[in-house]
Amino acid sequence: MKTDILIIGSGLAGCAAAWAAAKRNVEVTLLTRSSQPEESNTLWAQGGIIYQGENDSPQRLVADILAAGAGLSHPEAASLLSREGPRLVKDILIDELGVQFDETSGDSTRWDLASEAAHSLPRILHHKDQTGSAIERVFVEKVSSHPRVKLVSAATAVDLLTMPHHSVEPLDVYRPPTCFGAYVLDQASGEIFPIFAKETILATGGLGRVFLHTTNPPGARGDGIAMAYRAGTRCINMQYVQFHPTTFFHPSGRFLISEAMRGEGARLVNSRGREFLSDFHPDGSLAPRDIVARGIHQMMLESGEPCAHLDISHKPADQIRERFPGIYAHCLNYGVDITKDPIPVVPAAHYSCGGIAVDEWGRSNLHRLRAVGEVSCSGLHGANRLASTSLLECLVWGTRAGADAAELIAQGDDFYFPRIAEWRYEREPVDPALIAQDWLSIQQTMWNYVGLIRSTKRLNRAHEILRELDLEISRFYERAEISDAMIGLRNGIQTALTILLAAMECRQSRGCHYRID
Repeated sequence: MKTDILIIGSGLAGCAAAWAAAKRNVEVTLLTRSSQPEESNTLWAQGGIIYQGENDSPQRLVADILAAGAGLSHPEAASLLSREGPRLVKDILIDELGVQFDETSGDSTRWDLASEAAHSLPRILHHKDQTGSAIERVFVEKVSSHPRVKLVSAATAVDLLTMPHHSVEPLDVYRPPTCFGAYVLDQASGEIFPIFAKETILATGGLGRVFLHTTNPPGARGDGIAMAYRAGTRCINMQYVQFHPTTFFHPSGRFLISEAMRGEGARLVNSRGREFLSDFHPDGSLAPRDIVARGIHQMMLESGEPCAHLDISHKPADQIRERFPGIYAHCLNYGVDITKDPIPVVPAAHYSCGGIAVDEWGRSNLHRLRAVGEVSCSGLHGANRLASTSLLECLVWGTRAGADAAELIAQGDDFYFPRIAEWRYEREPVDPALIAQDWLSIQQTMWNYVGLIRSTKRLNRAHEILRELDLEISRFYERAEISDAMIGLRNGIQTALTILLAAMECRQSRGCHYRID
C-alpha cells in the first residue's frame, strides 16, 4: 500500500495535519489503532483551548508560557504558537468546523473565556468541561469524509520503515537515513503489512500509561516515542513529565478534574478545610501545575491523609452543573455531589513535555519523519506545560506539518521506495497474564521511583528493575505472536526507559522534574 502522507494517530494533531494536507490535493492515509477513530487524548481533554482574551496579546501569552516553563521553554516556539494559534482557532475550529464553544448570553460574538492557573487573564475557549470531545468528534467526521483521506482503523503501527535499515538493496547503505512509512498490524486478521509513504507524521499522543496513576486513556503507551527512538530519532526533555494535581480519588481508578475548576474559584483544602497551597506558592490553588501537584503530595506525606479536597461548593449549584456537567455527573456516580461536597483528589501522570525533537514545521532529524502533538517536543512547554496549551499546540503544529509536507510533495521530488523483506511471523501464543504483570511492574516502578519526587537512589533502583524487564520483554516479543497488546508492552518498557535515563542525567530540579538530592 502506498500513500503520499501517512499520519499515525487520529487525535487533534493528526486530524489537523490530515485536514491541512488533504486541502492541498495530496493523498492522506490516517491510521488509528482504535476501532473508534475519535478515541484519543484529545477526546479526554476537559478544560479548553487558548484563544485571545480582552486586552490580550501574543507577547502576553508568550510571557505566561515562558514563566510556566521554568525557564526552559523555547521562545521561538512560544512566539509561533502565540502568533498563529488564535487565528487558526477562528479559521479552522470556529469557521470551518463549526465547533460549538460556550458563549455568553447567547451572543455569538462574545465567547465565554475562562481563567486557568498561571494565565494572566481569561483567554480559555471551552465547551462545558468537554472541550476535547467537542473538537475531536467534529474533526474526525470532517476528515474521514474528505475524498483524499483514507481512514484505517483498528490498525497498529509496529515499526517505522527506514532507509537503509529495512531495505534489501545493498547499495541503499549509501543513502541518508530516511523514513518511508511503517509496518502496520491489522488487528482483526493478524496480518502485518507495509504502508509506503513519501512523508510520515507521528501523532500518537502521550505516555501516561507507563505510570500507575494517570489521566490518560489506555492507548497512551508511548508508541510513537518508542518507534522513533528505535529508528534513531532524537528525543529530548523526556524527564519532564507533568503530573496533573487534581484527579478524582477512588479505588476504581482516576478521572481528571479540570484545572478550569480552580480557574472558576475552586479551592484546594485539607481534611480540615484549610487552604494549604499558600504554604508553597503565593498564588495558592492557582499556582503552576508542578507546584500544586508537589504541594498536594507533600501535604499527604506530612499529614498521612490519603488525598486532598477540591471545594467549589461555595459557588451557585446551577452554575456548577452548567459549567462542569461531565465532572458533576461522574462524581455523583460515586456519591460525591460537587455542589455540596468537596471532591477527593490526588495527583496523576498527565502530560509529557518532552518527546521527539522537532522544528517549527514538525520535522524531526530523520528525513521525511515529522511529529506533532504530545509525542513531539518543539520546546514549547519547557519543563512545565502551561494549562490549555496542548490542544492549541496540536492545532498549530498539526496544521503546519500537514501543509508543509503537502507542499514538499507537490514539488515533485524523487521519492524512492526500496524493496523490503516480508514480515517474518512468530506464532508462540501469548499468555495475557504475563502482559498484565509486566505492565504492572513497569507502572509501579515508574510511579514509585520516577514519579513526582525523584532521587539518585530511587532512579538507580528503577534502572535495575527496568533494564532487566526490558531484556525479558524483548525476548518475549521476539518469540510471541504479534498483537496490539504485545506491541504496546514493547513500546511501554522502551518509553519508560527513555524517561528514566533522561531523569538520571538531569541532576538539577526544574519544573516537573523534582529531585530531593
